[in-house]
Amino acid sequence: MKLTTVLLVFGVVLSVCQAQSDTGGEETGGEEEHVELFTTPTAKMAAATSDFGYNLFRALASREAATNIFLAPISVSAALTQLSMGGSERAEQQLFRALRYHTLQDPQLHTTLKNLLASVRTPGKGLSTAARIYLARRLRLKQDFFGLVEQQYGIRPKALQGGTKDVKEINDWVTQETGGKVQRLLTKALSRNAGVNAVSAAYFKGKWVTRFGQNGVMENFQVDGGVPVRVSMMKQDNYPVKMGADSDLSCTIAQIQMQDDISMFIFLPDEVTANMTLLEESLTAEFVQDLSMTLLPTQVSLSLPTLRLSYSSDLLPLLSDLGLSEWLDNPDLEKISAQAAKLVSLNHKVVMETAPEGNQYPSATSAASHLSYTVDRPFLYLIRDEASGALLFIGRVVNPKDLRI
Repeated sequence: MKLTTVLLVFGVVLSVCQAQSDTGGEETGGEEEHVELFTTPTAKMAAATSDFGYNLFRALASREAATNIFLAPISVSAALTQLSMGGSERAEQQLFRALRYHTLQDPQLHTTLKNLLASVRTPGKGLSTAARIYLARRLRLKQDFFGLVEQQYGIRPKALQGGTKDVKEINDWVTQETGGKVQRLLTKALSRNAGVNAVSAAYFKGKWVTRFGQNGVMENFQVDGGVPVRVSMMKQDNYPVKMGADSDLSCTIAQIQMQDDISMFIFLPDEVTANMTLLEESLTAEFVQDLSMTLLPTQVSLSLPTLRLSYSSDLLPLLSDLGLSEWLDNPDLEKISAQAAKLVSLNHKVVMETAPEGNQYPSATSAASHLSYTVDRPFLYLIRDEASGALLFIGRVVNPKDLRI
């Protein structure tokens, strides 16, 4: 019996409408009272960085169809926000619109972002990030920009020396900032004519609230149009989750609690398919916040692939998909240099691991749960900070066997 049918019997069914990527959804009933979900500056900033992340993920997903892809959007937001401090007022407005800051009306925007970054990087949450701007010396750089960014974010932009020395310096800095977990962000030298380079990286290894009793169990993972592959799974009966089904998106959704107010959302299509466009298009900060309040608690026999992954990409081409084509041609970075300067790379790398450990055992019961949730086909997931609502990590897994760390 399909899980969706079982959920219907248990009354755990969601009816959620596809949200609009720019507005976070439209009200459907003229009489329905609108509820403001994000009321504090931090919550609004978290929603903005999340919506930027969902937009960036959609842009990457459309260009990298039917492949494994992963992002840590909040680190990309941090890098581009640092860069915005070097632009003219018009250039800043263009970047802020892509970053979704134009809706915030926050006069202390940089302080709010700084505080959000600090809160999601507290040690127990398992996230470490790195974001920095690197600049070509030939630009005759304005030192005020260096001090401005350092004062606000504690990270001083760096002038490039040229050649392989830059690669080592950038890689060493990223490795240091991520506790040795993200290595070799750059694999080749930057162009000697390079203007402005932004780097962002993140490592995540969260800890479950409830541990898994079995790990390394090899099972079949169904691949769209291909032969099933054998992958390592974590398994546990009577595992507490929040769950629901979305008939419009043809998927079941599980929210699994991690320590320090972090959770993982898993979107599992009803059928074996690598085409998740409809699901990807539905993702907004408001949509996911609604899910967190609507999914219902239950216990399931849970089987989840053991994830160990590394993913890297130059995200620069994606910015044109976010409405920044004009900005890319003329970013007007007048506070960085009087000379014309352009962003020439936006290198991003993420590393993530999951492990079966947790700080508590599942509830003892004489019988296993009647519900099962087996993630044995292509799925989409995201890691979210529940305290702020910030999207920390998002990924699409179509073939776990292709994942490498």
